Amino acid sequence: MDFKQIQELIKMVNKSNISELSIEQDKFKITIKQKESEVQQIVTVPAVTAVQPVQVAPQPVAAAAPAPAAAPAAAAPAAGANLVTIKSPMIGTFYRSAGPDKPPFVNVGDEVASGKVVCIIEAMKLFNEIESEVSGKIVKVLVDDASPVEYDQPLFLVEP
Repeated sequence: MDFKQIQELIKMVNKSNISELSIEQDKFKITIKQKESEVQQIVTVPAVTAVQPVQVAPQPVAAAAPAPAAAPAAAAPAAGANLVTIKSPMIGTFYRSAGPDKPPFVNVGDEVASGKVVCIIEAMKLFNEIESEVSGKIVKVLVDDASPVEYDQPLFLVEP
């Protein structure tokens, strides 16, 4: 695991409500613990005998970014009470298409069937296809492409 991957893990833990994350790969082990106002990272490698804590300050600007996306989600159901929300099953980065040069999986106005892929969420370098659990018409996309998403965050509004 390289330094950039460790930084991504710290950012993901910082933006989530996870209090502790431990990962072991071969001879590498990392534990990231989050407290009220700080994230503590402890890295141990067999060649190193001392534990090296690293303090990382939280980034309140990045944590505030998902809040505006949630506000329209609360206002939209008031307009149409029969809308169904497709929510994120995990923490990660939301992508509307399979690649930068590929078309989005779904757009507003598209019909989706249960089981159709509507987006991808990247978590720890794994790209997870998210399938619709309902059939209907996409009314609204609630998240910008390449934005971080939280567990259970609304992604799409669907009219069944």
